[in-house]
Amino acid sequence: MSQSAATAKPEGTTIRSAPTTPSPASKPAATAESPSPARASGVADLAVVRGQNTADIVRAAVEAVGGIERFVKPGQKVVVKPNICVSSAPEYAATTNPEVVAALVALCREAGAAQVKVLDYGFGGQRTSYQVSGIEDAVRKAGGEMVVISPVKWKTTPIPNGKELKSVAIFDDVLTADSLINVPIAKHHNLARLTLGMKGLLGVIQSREPLHYQMGQKLSDLLTVVRPALTVIDATRILTANGPQGGNLKDVKRLDTVIASPDIVAADAYATGLFGLKPEDLETVRAGAANGIGTMDLSKLKVAQVSRQ
Repeated sequence: MSQSAATAKPEGTTIRSAPTTPSPASKPAATAESPSPARASGVADLAVVRGQNTADIVRAAVEAVGGIERFVKPGQKVVVKPNICVSSAPEYAATTNPEVVAALVALCREAGAAQVKVLDYGFGGQRTSYQVSGIEDAVRKAGGEMVVISPVKWKTTPIPNGKELKSVAIFDDVLTADSLINVPIAKHHNLARLTLGMKGLLGVIQSREPLHYQMGQKLSDLLTVVRPALTVIDATRILTANGPQGGNLKDVKRLDTVIASPDIVAADAYATGLFGLKPEDLETVRAGAANGIGTMDLSKLKVAQVSRQ
């Protein structure tokens, strides 16, 4: 799924080698990671875009990390994977903002994707969750297809390089996609502390309970066979407590922000700061960096801070 990056930089973008974090200043733990090759180009490793027009900030974030053409080629089959785990209206911040999902579907279509499927394996009835979240209607208007995960399409998949997870049943449409775009909402989780990009991928496997033990390592193992080309974290609203289901508007904080990166660990590392945490506070981020999935030391990355206010 890796493609060459475009070099255009969107107007109004400020490129920083070391990011300005949204929480009290903290430097991530030092790692053995190498500096980013993107430092030599005009493309950011990670983009943080703020503004009140949701479609606009999604487009600006994708453009800053190389443009949709970096991640989607004409004629490809694309899967966009938001968080639709519960039947909850968008304002409760338990599911991905439908405007964020629709903007990504539209971008994929503009890039010439032959097919754009949107799916998630939630807790209850998928069809109800798709409708109540507002995502189904938004996706259809943008030219995408909502897919209800069928039991007959789970495929038991070996993980040859897995340390703890040796095989797992993965939804076949995810395995056969040419490009996977992961678009979780940033929210509190009562077991994992936060649900972000890595944990959001539990929605592509059949049985998630075994992954709640040694979650960081097992998600790192999963990412050796299911690697999103792009992760876009929806922080237009975040759920600060009582996740993953939420249900109280007092727990919702509006930030009008999206975070985008081809590096899922880096995206998650930055997003921890939205909750006043550090990257090393999340087991998933620590494990993802330790296992070479991505970079948690944001000082090694080229980060674009973009304001569309």
